[in-house]
Amino acid sequence: MNRALILATVAIVALVLVADHLMAGTIAGGSPASSQTFSPTFYKDVLPILQERCQSCHRPEEAAPMPLFTYEQTRPWAEKIAAAVEQRMMPPWFADPRYGHFSNDPSLTAGQIATIVNWAQAGAPAGSANDAPPPRKWTDGWNIPQPDVIVQMPKPVAIPAHGEVEYTYEIVPTNFSEDKWVQMIEVRPSSPAHVHHAVVYIRPPGSAWLRHAPANTPFTASMLKDPEEQRQAHETTSDLLLVYAPGSAAERFPDGMAKFIPAGSDLVFQIHYTTSGDAARDQTSAGLVFAKTVPARRVVTLQLNNHAIIIPPGVDDFRVEVQGTLPNDATLLSLFPHMHLRGKRFEYDIVHKDGSIEPLLRVNYHFHWQLTYKLAEPRELKAGTTLRAIAWYDNSKNNPHNPDPDRTVTWGDQTSDEMMVGFFDVGIPASMDKWQFFIRNTHDEDHQEKQ
Repeated sequence: MNRALILATVAIVALVLVADHLMAGTIAGGSPASSQTFSPTFYKDVLPILQERCQSCHRPEEAAPMPLFTYEQTRPWAEKIAAAVEQRMMPPWFADPRYGHFSNDPSLTAGQIATIVNWAQAGAPAGSANDAPPPRKWTDGWNIPQPDVIVQMPKPVAIPAHGEVEYTYEIVPTNFSEDKWVQMIEVRPSSPAHVHHAVVYIRPPGSAWLRHAPANTPFTASMLKDPEEQRQAHETTSDLLLVYAPGSAAERFPDGMAKFIPAGSDLVFQIHYTTSGDAARDQTSAGLVFAKTVPARRVVTLQLNNHAIIIPPGVDDFRVEVQGTLPNDATLLSLFPHMHLRGKRFEYDIVHKDGSIEPLLRVNYHFHWQLTYKLAEPRELKAGTTLRAIAWYDNSKNNPHNPDPDRTVTWGDQTSDEMMVGFFDVGIPASMDKWQFFIRNTHDEDHQEKQ
């Protein structure tokens, strides 16, 4: 089945339904966007917007259900595209614009929205092909430059048609004979419609984690012989290479920053598959682009999480909070909230010493579009800085995604359970590993208290 079509089923159905409703109201009834008088054409006015904001997903073998490269491909969707952009449903972005600025914000400007709406209202004229900008060049099969190395799970995983699937692991030796610094990363499932999420871990040489598990073949925790290793399968101090979830994009770290993979490391793919009524197979890959020189900063992924969530049945705005302090100085780069189907809102804050709150991000959470929010200006944070994450859940019957509003919901692996994780990437000195970062320098923190 076509990868692009199956991934975007939920998103496009929602888009079409809302668009059908809106065409008779918002657009036909007139709006600020439609009050303008100029008559845009596809080649001169609309295609540049599609190239800049839409084609990263709307191209073959990508997340969106249809490519938007040519007039012939775009014209049948003109009215629905206009409705989607006017309602700011597309491009997908869920951050409250009042808080923070993010370098990967794909939101259209008011002028771009007006251009598309007016073009659709005018009958979607093509205009002259001579006005078209040069085609944008994309790397075939990737959203990053051609990877230096592609690490693929050696054996595909068979996904059943029905039922819940235990977390599946596959350990892949990198066989790197020297240390590697990775500046760009992309994780690509071959069956994305069945991947709830995937985490790729960097397991360094000598790590005891999953040490007796088989390599190069899929397995689950229940297949391990040692009960202690079964329990520890979900627990590791290994750094994350990348987290993939619906709507995730490739990772590109700023110049001078990269993830570190020690020589002789393994990559551990941990994937949560979901069933859809049809059996499938998945063979996920990770593409790596190496930094040209040793960077000044090493990127590590940290998280604020609260495993003690207990969401009562029927509540529509249940609040869960967690906070922690940074043990050392770090540069905050990005934020990635993760919840399940009852997720409603998520926020990150800095809690200052005087008790005042500085919002970093407010997200109206959308399970089917789990996005990373990259700070437009990386934020320098001192040791002792308190970070807070707050999540709200809708466990009521008014939540159309809620699998069971009569159930008390707790932390769990499956989509019908819930999670509360606030991932965030930080830059630390290249010479410092994750263990060293968590060794607190109490002298430095005492100094900060006195300032």
